[in-house]
Amino acid sequence: MNTYLDFEKPLADLDRKIAELENLSGNGEGPSLQDEISRLREKSSKQLHELYKNLDPWRKTQVARHPERPHFKDYIAEAFEDFVPLAGDRVFGEDEAIVGGLAKFRGRSVVVMGHEKGRSTEGRIKHNFGMAHPEGYRKAVRLMDMAEQFDLPVVTLVDTAGAYPGKAGEERGQAEAIARSTERCLTLPTPMVSVIVGEGGSGGAIGIAAANKVLILEHSIYSVISPEGCASILWRDAARARDAAEAMKITAQPLLSNKIVDEVISEPLGGAHRDPANTIRSVCDAIDRNLTSLEGLSPKELRQQRKERFYAIGRMN
Repeated sequence: MNTYLDFEKPLADLDRKIAELENLSGNGEGPSLQDEISRLREKSSKQLHELYKNLDPWRKTQVARHPERPHFKDYIAEAFEDFVPLAGDRVFGEDEAIVGGLAKFRGRSVVVMGHEKGRSTEGRIKHNFGMAHPEGYRKAVRLMDMAEQFDLPVVTLVDTAGAYPGKAGEERGQAEAIARSTERCLTLPTPMVSVIVGEGGSGGAIGIAAANKVLILEHSIYSVISPEGCASILWRDAARARDAAEAMKITAQPLLSNKIVDEVISEPLGGAHRDPANTIRSVCDAIDRNLTSLEGLSPKELRQQRKERFYAIGRMN
């Protein structure tokens, strides 16, 4: 069953009517309904195009959070081979909000990691909705240490509302863990490519996204705080999240203009959730292309490139 966003209600009504007519037609009851079904499908297609033609930042935020967007485990299943997960931070325990390990990617051996939100209620609780504890970021450091040891490129897929803000995480050093993970990204002597595939929320995202190349899907978002959080601070009213989303410039094109991301990856009409297979293929093509562009650079050159990249953010030409 498809999940429709609030602004997609007219489309939901049309698709529901198409499904009802197809059911009647399939049962052989009454005259053929194919002409009417075709007409409604054409109307639905036009409606979808109109809805997604000029999405405002708040609607893009909703699309970025869509529960049916491809998750980390979908990318692993479809595009990576021989994935061997690593667990635990060797300090406290395991955090399943960040999943990572060794894999083959289009003929390359890589270290791959990313946030996993989960799909079912059980899965979301298991993965803590993609909000990592300190153990997740310490595990990320372990994985990057392994990448350095075996001279492997690193691929990260970011999809988190932010690091877990609970008391237990703070007691175990959440801020320090994120800082050390960010530092490890910046000092890594091998190529690193990160993709914002859904939400890129605050330090929870940057902890595994301080890469040589940062890419973003067309309807993903990347910000220092959620629109709701920003609205609560600025106006003491979370209901003004739409205004905050507009003001913060959190969508792909403004991020590209401000040199926060390096490339925008197009999504299928209607968002990644409507065609996960093609979305995953497009993301992996972009990862492959960017990894290839970094081949041949020395460790010193890779570190220098990252330094220059992050210093250039927001710089006026």
